[in-house]
Amino acid sequence: MNPGQLARARQVAPEALQPSWRRRLINWTLAVAAAAAFVAMCVDLQLAPASVLSGFGKLGTFLANSMPPSDGGDLPRILVALAETFAMALAGTVIATLVALPLGVIGAKTVVSQPVLHFVFRRSLDWFRGVPSLVWALILVSAFGLGPFGGVIALALADIPSLAKLFSEAIENADEKPLDGVRAAGVSPLMALRYGLAPQVVPVMASQVLFFLESNFRNAAVLGIVGAGGIGFELEERIRIFAFDQVVFIIGLYMICVAALDTVSQSLRQRLA
Repeated sequence: MNPGQLARARQVAPEALQPSWRRRLINWTLAVAAAAAFVAMCVDLQLAPASVLSGFGKLGTFLANSMPPSDGGDLPRILVALAETFAMALAGTVIATLVALPLGVIGAKTVVSQPVLHFVFRRSLDWFRGVPSLVWALILVSAFGLGPFGGVIALALADIPSLAKLFSEAIENADEKPLDGVRAAGVSPLMALRYGLAPQVVPVMASQVLFFLESNFRNAAVLGIVGAGGIGFELEERIRIFAFDQVVFIIGLYMICVAALDTVSQSLRQRLA
């Protein structure tokens, strides 16, 4: 930047090039306060070097006892648990999609234009989005007992508000011109949505549903640890008896399945884009 350009920049935005002492004092105060808050949180969470070194020592013992990985003679049972985990993720995603679709239509500003109703509905979705699937699983397992049923419903309940919000945003961002063109032909409102709106939003919604299926396949393993069935139950059982070689085998097999599902899902999303 030459001297002329620098002079013009100082005239346009003097604070950006040479902040006042008050601005610099505020910035330094905020930086020091943020650093102090971070240190205080580390102290409260006991993130001390001694704790880290102790944890690495225990991790080394775990790795030493886990080699070589072994299925413990339970490979068929592990494969069945993996299939059950995928079934949980798929069922939860399908249920969530079916419930979230009408909610997403209602939550779109272009469909429900009344500002108060729109605000209340969207804030209600935000409130339910604050409850993670693990909390739902703990509640539902207590209510319905151990097994995959509670896990499926927990995944669906956690996904419904998020998918409804994404669906409503997809509808709001759709171009109105195709809808106006279809309406000008004199078709019914349902047919206008079918031919004017659906071609725009269905690929977006399908991509979002595939992304949630990937996420649910990963989350379903965590839910199994609290008694919701699937591969998480097998992991919890072997961790409890210190069979770390089988734990590593199950984790490795599960990671391969997750990578395969992510690859297929990503390919489908690229075709829909």
